[in-house]
Amino acid sequence: QVQLVESGGGLVQAGDSLRLSCAASGLTFSVYSMGWFRQASGKEREFVSGISRRGAGTYVIDSVKGRFTIYRDNAKNTVYLQMNSLKPEDTAVYYCAASGALGIPTLSGQYIYWGQGTQVTVSS
Repeated sequence: QVQLVESGGGLVQAGDSLRLSCAASGLTFSVYSMGWFRQASGKEREFVSGISRRGAGTYVIDSVKGRFTIYRDNAKNTVYLQMNSLKPEDTAVYYCAASGALGIPTLSGQYIYWGQGTQVTVSS
């Protein structure tokens, strides 16, 4: 059974940092592209960042560029999202997801496995 388990969320102040982790099990991690999505209250889920199977390619959306970094450790079956200089507008539930598509998928429909999410709250 495939499981993606996120951790590392919490309540922080603006300007602080958090590192989210997503531990995968039940799948051959290295053959999946991985992504991080977020969903703020009352808003649709949005793609935040993605990384290719071996980690050679990464992508982040403009609103987090320069602040968020995605990376993975295939030996540990884990993908990370380092979030620096957090802003109140980053407040959301963050989800990791796995995709069998090549490259760095950005659409939620391209992802087949999802974690349950971790809450990130940034106070001003």
